[in-house]
Formats: sequence, structure tokens, C-alpha cells
Amino acid sequence: MSHLASEQILILDFGSQYTQLIARRIREANAYSEIVDSMIPADEIRARGAAGIILSGGPASVHDPDAPGCDPALFDLGLPVLGVCYGLQWITRHFGGTVQRSGSREYGPALLSQRLDNPLLQGVAPVTKVWMSHADEVVQGAPGFEIIASSEAVPWAAVWHPERRIWGVQFHPEVEHSEEGRQILHNFARRICGCAGSWTASHYIERAIGEVRSQVGDGAVLLGLSGGVDSSVAAALLHRAIGDRLHCVFVDNGVMRHDEARELRQVFGQHLHMNIRMVDASEIFLQRLAGVTEPEQKRRLIGTTFVEVFREAAASIPQARFLAQGTTYPDVIESSGIGKHADTIKSHHNVGGLPAELGFEQLVEPLRMLFKDEVRAIGEELGLPHEMVWRQPFPGPGLAVRILGEVTRENVALLQQADRIVLEEMIRSGWYYKVWQSFAVLLPVKSVGVMGDCRTYEKAVALRVVQSSDGMTADWVDLPHDLLGRISSRIINEVRGLNRVVYDITSKPPGTIEWE
Repeated sequence: MSHLASEQILILDFGSQYTQLIARRIREANAYSEIVDSMIPADEIRARGAAGIILSGGPASVHDPDAPGCDPALFDLGLPVLGVCYGLQWITRHFGGTVQRSGSREYGPALLSQRLDNPLLQGVAPVTKVWMSHADEVVQGAPGFEIIASSEAVPWAAVWHPERRIWGVQFHPEVEHSEEGRQILHNFARRICGCAGSWTASHYIERAIGEVRSQVGDGAVLLGLSGGVDSSVAAALLHRAIGDRLHCVFVDNGVMRHDEARELRQVFGQHLHMNIRMVDASEIFLQRLAGVTEPEQKRRLIGTTFVEVFREAAASIPQARFLAQGTTYPDVIESSGIGKHADTIKSHHNVGGLPAELGFEQLVEPLRMLFKDEVRAIGEELGLPHEMVWRQPFPGPGLAVRILGEVTRENVALLQQADRIVLEEMIRSGWYYKVWQSFAVLLPVKSVGVMGDCRTYEKAVALRVVQSSDGMTADWVDLPHDLLGRISSRIINEVRGLNRVVYDITSKPPGTIEWE
């Protein structure tokens, strides 16, 4: 991404669950952002040509003996710096201010009142709702820092140092609960850092095509096509770059959505005229999943089996020297974190480097630094069908992580039918494109029911419908009750073996979107 250096804002990661959202909000301001380890040397920041720096929040306390920090020399680069929550506290302590334990952990909404006119708060209402989440707080700012906004409980809620061009906020502007947080981060990126707003879909496509052509030369590329948005957009972008030298392989692992293989062949083979090979490996996947119930074990097993099956398919295309994947930025962040303070949330089968046993020269990942909505924007720019670009996310391990407990052919069939009904009713009602994801989860329980005056003892499914902008946080959706009723009624009446439907009303965090 060196070609975007002049538009680059670096986010130093102290391990916050919200760090990814900071990056996303900066991208929304059409400025490129990237998450890096908090201890990145100042010389590297200078070499990358960053326009600004953000210090993220984090779970640590500045009072901890091993509290994470950053290279103090970055404050001498002359770049604008914004500290968020822990970032503000670390800055305050570093420059000689006082940070103390809060009387009680402050977690929730607060009203922010402006005290001074400041470019960080330009266009923000004089009083606005923000989201607090901290156990420490600044009680005395460092010399040279001024208060620009306060909440009732936190006087030093937003500060700046005019000479050093350092800003800090105790709240989290990146989360949806901070009503004007987007404006605040937009102000930092565009007004304060001077980013011109050149981070757009068309600009990215032009640059990515050039990078792909430079990387692969006259070689051929093999792509594992899943039918999801990420791999589909990756296929379209690579096809635009190298044409028929792209070879796609679809592996049916037995835990795909209903009728997935047929629809995929029709779209990519018949309409987009891509080279695509279909491999039915459902039997081997289901055999190996037998008896496995632990979520991470399922993911690892599916990943290793996919590599084995894909390797065999790849052998029939010996001219393909490069392997392409639809890896996106959230995949990278959730699987391995960015800095040493970030936790691994869950593993992704397409993250972790180039499998040596496949025999490819290099890995091609044209979407690796993109969030989901950026991927969609690029798909639209490339001319992919609307229903494909706006297809809801689907996990790499497929229905295996939506079947709690053992994955059997019977359980897969039950969930495919239930999930098909959810999809049909969401589309018919117009709700499908209004939400981030909507799907069914097969639960490892049976319950008593009554059907046709007879007692039943059958399995249950949970409906999961969430709203999100990037998958990093999500809120459950309050669907109309008549729609929920239709979905429930159809599942129970049409899917033999299910007699109960429940609705999941858990947000992320504390839950995840998928159940496994």
C-alpha cells in the first residue's frame, strides 16, 4: 500500500476491541488507515509518509508495571496525534499529567459539552452523546494541554496541545453509540491531517490491478471460489487484471448453503465466462467432521481438509503459479491481531500465509486491506450483480459453525432447509438488504412439542439477525413480529425434525455474530 502513503493515517494498537472501528471510520472519510503495533519506531512512521497518528484504546491501565506504550519520538515528527481513551491517558502520563483510577468503571453513554472552539469538534453539536468505557481517567492535564470538551463526570473528556498538535478524547468516537463520532474522526483525518480524500473504490481498483499485474507477470492464478462476497469480488478484480489466466476452483465441502453449487456455476461460468472447476468433496468433509463438536477444531479440520482437496484440484492446472484468496482486513485482524496487545478472536481458514504444501510461488490477496463495505463498493464498481455484491456474509467453514455440536448429514440438511426459508422470507419482506446478516442456527437440544394432536420431541433452531456496518460490532434487529411469525411457522411446518424456533437478541459485543 505504499502508493497511498500520502493519505495514510497509522493507528497504534494498544489492544482495544474497537481499534478496527477507528480504522474503519477513517476509511469512511476517504483516507487510508492501517493498524500497526503500538511500538512501531518513529523512523518507520516517517518512512511510511504518514499524515497522522492515532493511539487506540486498550484494556490495560497506565499504572500497570508492563503498561504498553509507544516510541516517544513520534511526538517529535510534527504529525497530528489523536489519543483515544487509553491513548489519551498514556499521552497525559508521558507529558507529566495525572491519571487516576476512576471511582467506578464508567461504561455507557455520557453527554459531551464543548468548552472551546476546536477543529476536532467542528460541525459537532455543542452537546452530544458519546460512549465512555474506562477504569482510569485524566484528573489533571499535562502542561500545555487545554480542555476542549467535558462530560458531567469527566472534565478532561477532550483535550488538545496547540503547539504540539496533539489531541485526546476519553470517550470512543469510533463506536455507533457516539452519535457524532464519525464527524470527529472525519475532522481529524481531513481537516487536521489534511488528507485529500483519495481513498475511493475506483482509485483502489486502478492501483490493485496494476499491483496484481506487476506481481504475477505473465503467470496464471488459481483462486478458491466460495460464492461469498469476498471471493466473488476478488475473482472479478483478478479477472479484470489478468483475464483467462485466472482459474477458479469451487470446493463443495458439504456444509454450503442450499443449492450453492448450481447457482455459482450459473453466475460465474455462464454469465461472467470465467474458468471455473467444481469439486464435490462433501463426503470426505462430513466424514472427518463426524464426532467433532469444538468450534475451533471444526475450523481447523475444515481448513486442513480444504487444503488437501484444493491441492489435488490445483494439480490439474499446472500452469497456475500463484494462489489467490479473498482475505479481508477483518479476517487478518480477528485471526492474528495486528500488535502484540491484540487478542485472537477466532481463526480464519484463509489467513496465515501461503501453505507450502500447495507448491505455489506467491499468495495474491487483492482485498487484504479492505473492510467488507469497501469490498462491496469495489464489487459494484466492477459491475458485479447487485444480489451478489450485497449478499450477506457467510462463514468460511460454512454451516459447520452454525450447527452447534456434531456436524452430520442429517443436521446439515435440516439447517439448509431452515436457512433457505429464512432467506426467502427476508428477501420477500424487503428486510434482507436492510440488515447485515440473517440466518438460522441449529441447536444441540430437543424440546417437546405438539403437532396434529401428537407429542413431538424434535430439534430447535435459533434465528440470528443483526445490523452492522463492518462486522466488528453488531446490534440485533427488532424484526416485525409478523415476519418472525411467518419464518417460524414455515420452518416448523416445512422442515420435518424441527419443532421450535427462538430468536437471538444478543449484540456484539458481548456475543459474536456467529455462534461458533
